[in-house]
Amino acid sequence: MEQKEKKKKLFDLSLLRRVIGYASPYKKRFRSSIMLAILLAIIAPVRPWLINYTVNHYISKPVSPQQKFIYHLFGNEFVFGVVQMIMIITAVQVVLILIETVFRFFFSFYTSWLGQTVVRDMRVQVFKKILGLNLRQFDQTPIGTLTTRTINDIETISDIFAEGFISILADLLTIIAVLFAMFYINWKLTLICLIPFPFLILATYYFKESVNKSFHRVRNAVAALNAFVQEHIQGMQVVQAFAAEQKEFNKFKRINKEHRNANINAIFAYSVFFPVVEIILAVSLGLLVWFASGQAVTAPKEEAVKMAGEIMAFILLLNMLFRPLRVIADKFNVLQMGMVASERVFKVIDNTDEIAPSPANAFNPAGAVPGKIEFDHVWFAYNEENWVLKDISFTAQPGETIALVGHTGSGKTSIISLLNRLYHIQKGAIKIDDVKIEDYNLEALRSKVGIVLQDVFLFAGSVTENVTLRNEAISKEKVIEAAKLIGIHDFIMRLPGNYDFNVMERGATMSQGQRQLLSFIRALLYDPSILILDEATSAVDTETEQLIQHAIDTLIEGRTSIVIAHRLSTIRKANKIIVLDKGEIKEIGTHEELLAAGGYYSKLHAMQFAQATA
Repeated sequence: MEQKEKKKKLFDLSLLRRVIGYASPYKKRFRSSIMLAILLAIIAPVRPWLINYTVNHYISKPVSPQQKFIYHLFGNEFVFGVVQMIMIITAVQVVLILIETVFRFFFSFYTSWLGQTVVRDMRVQVFKKILGLNLRQFDQTPIGTLTTRTINDIETISDIFAEGFISILADLLTIIAVLFAMFYINWKLTLICLIPFPFLILATYYFKESVNKSFHRVRNAVAALNAFVQEHIQGMQVVQAFAAEQKEFNKFKRINKEHRNANINAIFAYSVFFPVVEIILAVSLGLLVWFASGQAVTAPKEEAVKMAGEIMAFILLLNMLFRPLRVIADKFNVLQMGMVASERVFKVIDNTDEIAPSPANAFNPAGAVPGKIEFDHVWFAYNEENWVLKDISFTAQPGETIALVGHTGSGKTSIISLLNRLYHIQKGAIKIDDVKIEDYNLEALRSKVGIVLQDVFLFAGSVTENVTLRNEAISKEKVIEAAKLIGIHDFIMRLPGNYDFNVMERGATMSQGQRQLLSFIRALLYDPSILILDEATSAVDTETEQLIQHAIDTLIEGRTSIVIAHRLSTIRKANKIIVLDKGEIKEIGTHEELLAAGGYYSKLHAMQFAQATA
């Protein structure tokens, strides 16, 4: 039942129509491709028929070179000799070959152009969709999966146009046209030549099924190979640190062997199928010669002479018939793989878990905002089941600094992720300056909130590009000014190319502390009204921490700030400290008030003080 359901999906006509619908903006090219397929099918059997006509009328018959042939065309009478007629028909053959060559060129170009244009449009749509998905989707979906959907699967869809649907249609039309010509020339010979065809259909079916299974194995093996290599290159430090090179290499060889075996199975299917097709073609030709020679012996002289032209025509027609039959099964597999890929891509496109768009009358404040923050009985869960935040309520007045403390998993990072609508709350309300964040223009909201995350992500590119995020409105002078404020300007100037230095993928050429300082510049440049620091000093040495702490003190002046820190010594100056545990607020107060209360915060402080003096 599962297999039947799977096949049903592969042949889902609504899915095929949806893919073809992406070619609707390019109807002219699409229709031209279909028209060229029809014209190529019509032209294909004309040349063999002309050969049959030439042999029967001007070569096989006992005619003298002086004999004349009279033809009437467009009301005019034309007189030709035998040699002239043969030359005219030969010239027509040459013209037909040239026309067919030109048509086939445009057919191949148009179908490939359609495929690549659809790929471009779909890839833009998919990436735009990914940019608008809620972060929950990235928490639940492996990065490699979305990468495969955006690149590999969409590229496979292009084959539906270049080698799949239109190409199969052209081949089917050619087969129909050739069969029609064969029946028109001699229906008896046609039936004799088609005797081996049931074996060809059977061989094609088994070839299609075998190659289809092999292709699925190959795609799975490629996915496993890519995932393994990507993971181990990123984790090479761990592999080498624990001397696990040989062990991981053996795993790689096993995955690589499965990839090789999957490809060999596909190659084996091709190696068996094409010789079988050649044998069936040879049998058809043998039956043709056997039956035609038998007919020629017993038939009247005129009929026997006529058989010569028909045999020559049938030899060409059979080759034209078998040429598309050789590849149609393979093209059908290409179409199937394109359909499977399109189903995966459409799952991304149809994903409804998106960031809610800003309403038409969304609040869009110009310039700085006061920065009052209010959490009003907020409940939040990542998976709709396990509450990460439970009934969170607090208020940060403009210019105040709020510190969030608690053990790992207590909900600190979740709170700041909700503030700029990276996730949606299930219950309660979050307000900035007494306006619900859902009522803000999303871009305006996020431009007012600057954030320095614990896990700093840098893109491959220059220092300037990373701190400005390629925002051309931010001048280099402003970047340098922010770098000096942080105290990292001298370090950047010592880099090769200073502000044009390529930090490489994920900032591989910098230490964790240096990456964190760059992210701090990034936050400063956007001059936010609200500042969020998520473990901003957790991965830096004491000297760098002092540097950042000085910049923080300068930066938070006049801004509402939310600071997350494991080291309680960094948040003593906070106007309010919120102590969290398992998603609930345990205590709220100043550093001195919470120590005097002798509660949860006091125990955390005593524990850290004991560790620091141990």
